[in-house]
Amino acid sequence: MTIVERLQKLRALMQAKGIDTYIVPTADFHQSEYVGEHFKARKFITGFSGSAGTAVITLTEARLWTDGRYFIQAAKQLEGTTVELMKMGEPGVPTLTEYLADTLKEGNVLGFDGRVVSTGEGAEYEEIAAKAKASVIYSEDLIDEIWEDRPPLSEEPVFLLDLKYTGESTTDKLARIREAMKAQGATAHVLTTLDDICWTLNMRGNDIEFFPLVLSYAIITMDKMDLYINECKLSDEIKAAFAKDNVNILPYNDIYEDIKKVSSDEVLLIDPGKLNYALFNNIPKEIKTISAQNPEILFKAMKNPVEIANIKEAQIMDSIAHVRFMKWLKENVGKMKITEMSASDKLDEFRAQFPSFIRPSFEPISSFGEHAAIVHYTSSPETDIEVTEGGLFLTDTGAGFYEGSTDITRTYAFGEITQEMKDHFTLVCISNLNLASARFLYGCTGMNFDYLAREPFWQRNLNYNHGTGHGVGYLLNIHEGPTGFRWQFRPNEAHVFEEGMIITDEPGIYIEGSHGIRIENELLTCKGEKNEYGQFMYFEPITFIPMDLDAINPDIMTDVDKKRLNDYHRQVFEKLSPRLEADEVEWLKKYTREI
Repeated sequence: MTIVERLQKLRALMQAKGIDTYIVPTADFHQSEYVGEHFKARKFITGFSGSAGTAVITLTEARLWTDGRYFIQAAKQLEGTTVELMKMGEPGVPTLTEYLADTLKEGNVLGFDGRVVSTGEGAEYEEIAAKAKASVIYSEDLIDEIWEDRPPLSEEPVFLLDLKYTGESTTDKLARIREAMKAQGATAHVLTTLDDICWTLNMRGNDIEFFPLVLSYAIITMDKMDLYINECKLSDEIKAAFAKDNVNILPYNDIYEDIKKVSSDEVLLIDPGKLNYALFNNIPKEIKTISAQNPEILFKAMKNPVEIANIKEAQIMDSIAHVRFMKWLKENVGKMKITEMSASDKLDEFRAQFPSFIRPSFEPISSFGEHAAIVHYTSSPETDIEVTEGGLFLTDTGAGFYEGSTDITRTYAFGEITQEMKDHFTLVCISNLNLASARFLYGCTGMNFDYLAREPFWQRNLNYNHGTGHGVGYLLNIHEGPTGFRWQFRPNEAHVFEEGMIITDEPGIYIEGSHGIRIENELLTCKGEKNEYGQFMYFEPITFIPMDLDAINPDIMTDVDKKRLNDYHRQVFEKLSPRLEADEVEWLKKYTREI
């Protein structure tokens, strides 16, 4: 069935049910950024496979909103589908809500599955519909009715992380959460976000490809935690461990009815950005709710000393794997056939040499030449091309070790590349090192820093169309709030930098039809000196992989730029050389030499 045929079926169903406009977001019932196969409804109805985007289908047209990471990819995937691409943030492009306000007419019906829309989004849609004198139906999963071979919900088993990895027991985490609830005046806390639940219980699973999360809901009170989950995923040992913390196991979908029976004495702490709209609407109207960010979001972002020590080890292991990978590429491109996909597999082979490697931490981006200009390109058997001399190869991948998750990007040059490519590569290096060198007073957010990364580009009227960095979860989501590097305000990334936060530093440049370059390290937020001016902070790089000197143009670097690169490469050599073979050490000397 083609996308056009699927849209025809959907519109026929919309007409039968009296729905004029239908919204299909990229979400599961838990507001996850990346979702399991069962939940890829937006991909099913539009053909666009990126991780972010929302489709709006009316009886006469279909549109898809996505961000700058996916403009090139979406344009290609939407060809011939009749779905129109709406480039978010571009001049003259209405936002999704502006489009709805303009499209909905009196008497119209706006529909969506309330389980895959957040409380905040649902309320916004309700308000738009009310202004247009239209109505909302949120109980219809129309995609399910036309998706004949829809994949079932995952039943993968759960595993627990040992205290030597987490550094904090579930008992202690629940105590902290309950203190935060008390501070808000709440007696119960409703959780639907998978990473928050998994962090609290020190559990991991395999319900979303690449992300070790477990489909579940939870209600935490002052004396127990109700966990809504498919019980077949839990071993007797895990059930016994949960019982010690008074964690009750209940069927996955029962929360929708159980929330209707909450005692009128309870005060519920909910996060409108994380709780789904259908569940929120099942809370009895007489129950008092307190809307605030889930306390787990900040707790898990501020890594404890055990987690930090583990993550540093994970970064060293992945850095070693990358050095071996870089050496293999440099020695073999042009001599044997290496493709985007075979290169990605080779990197994972090097990672698998470490016993604690579990699996990749997200879908790999392995892109050569003009493919690298597609920010979130995914190679496939249909698009897989050979890595050859005369071009740039970009690899943005991650590893899930028991010691933590990694997210690392490098771009490598082979043979002779153009002067423009060298200049662009050098700008990306300068940008990355600029940001990593920041010293700042406590209280700064990512908006304070983003210019440090973009200044080398903006001075030359260049830019990159994505954020400069994001938080990283510990064997959870690879993109983790509540902090990030952006020049534009985003409320879920606007928290001040706290000690123990780990964030990526990943500027880039993308020239459509030619090349793409990105360099990504992870940074640890640390406390520096405290004096009469306040608490100073700094970033400590924890990723140690050479920035390819074959692609550097030192003529456009200042003395400060060169010193930063030389200092970084000195650290790379010092950290890795004791753990490498003799021939690898000699090779590394060449690629960490001073310029």
